[in-house]
Amino acid sequence: MSGNKDSDGGWRKFLWNSEKREFLGRTGGSWFKIFLFYVIFYGCLAGIFIGTIQAMLLTLSNYKPTYQDRVAPPGLSHTPRSDKSEISFSLSDASTYAKYIKSMAKFLESYQKEAQDDMMKFEDCGATPQSYIERGSLESDAGQRKACRFLSSWLGSCSGEPDSTFGFKDGKPCMIVKLNRIVNFRPRGPANNQSLPEALQGKALSNLIPIHCKNKREEDGDKIGEIKYFGIGEGFPLQYYPYYGKLLHPQYLQPLVAIQFTNLTMNEEIRIECKAYGANIDYSEKDRYQGRFDVKITVNS
Repeated sequence: MSGNKDSDGGWRKFLWNSEKREFLGRTGGSWFKIFLFYVIFYGCLAGIFIGTIQAMLLTLSNYKPTYQDRVAPPGLSHTPRSDKSEISFSLSDASTYAKYIKSMAKFLESYQKEAQDDMMKFEDCGATPQSYIERGSLESDAGQRKACRFLSSWLGSCSGEPDSTFGFKDGKPCMIVKLNRIVNFRPRGPANNQSLPEALQGKALSNLIPIHCKNKREEDGDKIGEIKYFGIGEGFPLQYYPYYGKLLHPQYLQPLVAIQFTNLTMNEEIRIECKAYGANIDYSEKDRYQGRFDVKITVNS
């Protein structure tokens, strides 16, 4: 039988049967129908896919995230920052704190006065805490919004002037703290003084999100010494909110608070926790940067 099959042409005849005019066992008309079917089939699939994508895009805004419930607002972060939230340096070796100085100087570049001179992009919003500044709807056609100026010079001895080492060379390190950006978020001040630490009670906190740092561990209570706070009202003033996003608010500057530890115990690992206090600012044990952070600081002689 194999001989007959070979004599009949075998695979060559299957590839092209000149008698029946078939290619791979099918006529031209059969191949055309199959081709037409798959063109229509995949064309319908592509149409459905494109249609669903277009329908989804109609529900999205270019200016505001549709869903903001996956991240609990807001995060509190600090500069300098290390992978293990640990700041350790030696007064006798400048190279041990050079990286901290470099990161702080770089962070403050956009807060220099000369970077905020453009009157079309920036405006003065006052040097005292004030209420929110509304700049229109996120969906309005008002174009890019102006940003409030925030000058690094307001951070006192943590501004980098005249001390370019931000206190590190004297064993009095600074940290710069900010609330992370969230589009259209309006932080609200503390609802009552009972929720505040004793050091903040009795202070004028109107239109302000105060921040306070203390020892994380009870045994570190007498190792921290005096903590100084610098910035507008020593907290986050409300006139810098809301934030309108990268498209509408590209030059936006977050308000900053500088914290300086002026009398840390030497050669001791000290764990410090800082919190921002507000009616809509929460904390989570699962997220160490939700409304707070803690850092280990070690100043060696």
